[in-house]
Amino acid sequence: MRENYTLTRLYVETALGEGAAVELSKDQAHYLGNVLRKGAGDAVRLFNAEDGEWRAEISAVSKRAATLLVTEQLRDPKACPDITLCFAPVRKHRTTFIIEKAAELGVRTLQPVITARTQFPKFNVEKARLQAIEAAEQTERLDIPVIEAPQKLDAMLMGWDTDRSLIFADEAGGAKPAAEALRRLNGPAAILIGPEGGFTPQERELLHAQDFVTPVSLGPRILRADTAALSLLTLWQAAQGDWR
Repeated sequence: MRENYTLTRLYVETALGEGAAVELSKDQAHYLGNVLRKGAGDAVRLFNAEDGEWRAEISAVSKRAATLLVTEQLRDPKACPDITLCFAPVRKHRTTFIIEKAAELGVRTLQPVITARTQFPKFNVEKARLQAIEAAEQTERLDIPVIEAPQKLDAMLMGWDTDRSLIFADEAGGAKPAAEALRRLNGPAAILIGPEGGFTPQERELLHAQDFVTPVSLGPRILRADTAALSLLTLWQAAQGDWR
């Protein structure tokens, strides 16, 4: 089984099962045949969120198409922990970093949030999804994050499922240290990271007024949004996630 881990991994939306024939997308076929120079008889790994991971062999490959035959299951399906990352989109390369690292760290859902100080409100959901898929392919996870459409902060809070804790990275101070606060939480959770410039006083007041919100501190320094997201996700995984 160990030799299978050296095989290329590809995410597909097709159902997987022994004997199934899988048609790859044009981009995946190009990557397999022209970039990796794979040919008929070569093996790859395929995965989707429902059927786990499977070994497959290339039946035919050209510049624009590829057909694979699924041969054996390598791993059963397994979802990542129920953690959502709510973040204000920032500069392009930093938003990409947040998406990639969130996928690597096992985030189940990514929720872009538009706040008063969000400087880059445009968010391409499909592009973000492709970035998350690529990160999942490279990090052995068996599902991919759900990428939600952007929401304004007040609308998100108004429609919030109160059974889910919202962990608010409060840069203004006065909150308990994140590591201490996270150990006391139970159940599904979400993390909220603000934009460059932070939350306005009105937004902080609105957040503090919600019973489901837990303000936390990330220490004495003001962190960039991408650093804060990575730090808080790491702490949550260690305290509540699948790192335990």
